[in-house]
Amino acid sequence: MASGEEVRNKQVVLRDYVSGYLKESDMCMATATITLKVPEGNSKAVLVKNLYLSCDPYIRGHTKSIQGGYADEYFKPGSPIVGYGVAKVLDSGHPDFKKDDLVWGFTGWEEYSLITATESLFKIHHTDVPLSYYTGLLSMPGMTAYTGFYEVCAPKKEEYVFVSSAFGAVGQLVGQLAKLLGCYVVGSAGSKEKVDLLKTKIGFDEAFNYKEEKDYDACLKRYFPEGIDIYFDSVGGKMLDAALLNMRLDGRIAACGMISQYEFDQPEGVHNLFNIITKRVRVEGFMVFDYYHLYPKFLDTMIPYIKEGKIVYEEDITEGLESLPSALVRLFSGKNAGKAVVVVARE
Repeated sequence: MASGEEVRNKQVVLRDYVSGYLKESDMCMATATITLKVPEGNSKAVLVKNLYLSCDPYIRGHTKSIQGGYADEYFKPGSPIVGYGVAKVLDSGHPDFKKDDLVWGFTGWEEYSLITATESLFKIHHTDVPLSYYTGLLSMPGMTAYTGFYEVCAPKKEEYVFVSSAFGAVGQLVGQLAKLLGCYVVGSAGSKEKVDLLKTKIGFDEAFNYKEEKDYDACLKRYFPEGIDIYFDSVGGKMLDAALLNMRLDGRIAACGMISQYEFDQPEGVHNLFNIITKRVRVEGFMVFDYYHLYPKFLDTMIPYIKEGKIVYEEDITEGLESLPSALVRLFSGKNAGKAVVVVARE
């Protein structure tokens, strides 16, 4: 397609703010038009063709009308949903990005996007690994795992590590980083198949299906008879409450997400907070974009691990922009089999 040509632009649009459980019908397909050239006056903007788009649990929080802490200016009813993706530059007014560059960052759930917030856009230099990894392992989820584990948890060799949502985009990498450091690692997941893969392919020492456990406190005592040093928490709720009962002295909890609570208008309370005092537990919430300055260091660590086969990564890949609503909804029923990625176009 020629630069400056006006083309149709298929989009996935949020119908309205969502209360209760997210449904596919809360999103719809729409068609707009876009000119394949950066408009005059947008000197730092970048126009891209989206190739891979990422489905992540945090998106659910943005679809609520009341949300504290997230950048809700990006999520408006009647507008395309916004998330991370991999794209090819078609035109650029930014000196750091040129035509045909491959990039990852914040983009729209659409075929083409005009990106003005280029501070969250990264050029892809390593193309000898799967390009889809830049929606997960080598992008926001991977950075979340890396910075949350190393920077927030400050791990030590032979510590006891618990990872919830362990087969998700973040959890599966946290577990592998912990194993590479020499820790004992247990993960929770939502099916027998995921539990088996965590132990046989991802390398966790143990894993359990949280849907089959009636008493999370008893379950964690079974897997951690000496207690937990590090809990990497992506789910919150009852699992966080049980983990607090089982933390060791001077334990650390990295609060990454609370996927068990995203569908509730009134989240569940946490009752065992006094353990933070008696066990001197440090609980720290974090947002990955506070650590993006460490991205070069992250790549220096991860690229060799991938090429040497020390890190594996499970992806759940579906085809077509129209499959994004179902891919997002599947995250909250645990039906995804790894990092949820949607292919919009092949490079």
